[in-house]
This record gives sequence, C-alpha cells and structure tokens, in this order.
Amino acid sequence: MSNSERVGLYPGTFDPVTNGHVDIIRRAARTVDRLIVGVAINAGKGPLFSLDERAEMVSDEISAMGDGLKDRIEVKPFDSLLVHFAAEQGANCIIRGLRAVSDFEYEFQMVGMNTRLNPNIETIFLMASESQQFIASRLVKEIAALGGDITSFVSPRVATRIKERYGTLDLEAASD
Repeated sequence: MSNSERVGLYPGTFDPVTNGHVDIIRRAARTVDRLIVGVAINAGKGPLFSLDERAEMVSDEISAMGDGLKDRIEVKPFDSLLVHFAAEQGANCIIRGLRAVSDFEYEFQMVGMNTRLNPNIETIFLMASESQQFIASRLVKEIAALGGDITSFVSPRVATRIKERYGTLDLEAASD
C-alpha cells in the first residue's frame, strides 16, 4: 500500500447545497486525507445561484462543521471536464452520492466515461443517509418558489438565501 495522500473530489452543482450534500461531504471527508468539493458551473441546469454564490454557500456550510473535518476540506469552483479537474487537483477518486436506483443508472454511465478518459481515477459511491435520501436541490427550489417550508432540507443560512432569491421571506411568517 502506498503512503501517498488520498485526495477525494466530491463534485456537484450544489444549487442549492442541501443537508444531503453536507452529509456526503462530512462522510467523504472521513474516508480521505483531503477532500475537494468541486462546485461545477453546469450552465445547462439554469442555476438559481451563480457559481461564486454556490461556492460561498458550500464554504459556509463547511465552516459551520464542528467535528474537526473542515480543515481537510477545500471548496473549488470549476468549469472543465470533471476528470481533467480531478487530475489537476491531484485527486485519486471522485466521490458521488446516491439516493436511489435512478441515480445509480446515470452515475454508472458517468463512471464508464470517466474511466475511459482517465483510468487512474476511481469513483466511490456513498449512499445517502436514510434521513436524506429524498432531498434533491431541484425539489428544494420548487418548494421554496411556492412558499413552502424548506428548513428540514437545508441549513438556516441556505434557507434564508433561497427565500431572499425567491422573495418568499414573508410567506413563511404569513402562514404561521
């Protein structure tokens, strides 16, 4: 076994970063020596927040971690091919979270492509914790846009930013 540093890359759009993402970040950080959270530009998804805003929100969530892991985690935005970014960062593995079988089908294809492009980078799947399996950024945005309560799915910091973006800060107070 090599004494080299184990560097993991957990990529995502994080629009917005959810409690499920934070759970995967925390668990991934325990499996590697250093974790890079790569915030992808992914303009095709029509993000609610800019790349810089999303990177800032992820950084804020990591800063709030109280379990000593935050010193081993870096947040880096990227706009290149995932395997190229992983290689540039010295990552040995790409970490992906899975919520359901449908996630696996997509990720299975991605692993095949990524392995073809760079066979030196492994992919590690972490199953979403049972309490987080149903959380999806897309659903959080839909709920927030319609004035629903998203505080079970994202941190209070993220909830405030989403509500500000949608202009729904007063909707929750009005429903009390």
